[in-house]
Amino acid sequence: MNEIRSPMAEGIMKRFHGTQVFVDSAGVRQGGLDPLMVEVMNEIGVDMARHKPKIFDNLTDDSFDMAIAMSPEAKAAADEMTRYMSCDVRLWNIVDPSLTEGSRDARLAAYRATRDQLQQKILDLFPRGEHF
Repeated sequence: MNEIRSPMAEGIMKRFHGTQVFVDSAGVRQGGLDPLMVEVMNEIGVDMARHKPKIFDNLTDDSFDMAIAMSPEAKAAADEMTRYMSCDVRLWNIVDPSLTEGSRDARLAAYRATRDQLQQKILDLFPRGEHF
């Protein structure tokens, strides 16, 4: 729903690679702004407070070199959207932290774990200092 994982990935990618790449995030269904996502991203210096969740149909570009899905449903949508173009579509099985129940601290820990896992996967795929 473009509320947590995908916006985190977008923000992290922009943090490390700025204007070297075009990155955008979208969901299969329209969502809202998740305050815990905003909070944990602020902890690493990424302001997501103005993020506007969007769906695939609202993307401003229709040409992609790579699409990274965070759920099987999103991967199916990305496969369909890119079926007539040369686009590398990948699925990253990253746990949705909003499924974590318990105290605020437990939920924040889950969001941080998701953020940190995304950051590591992004830096593994797109190392700092690389030019694309």
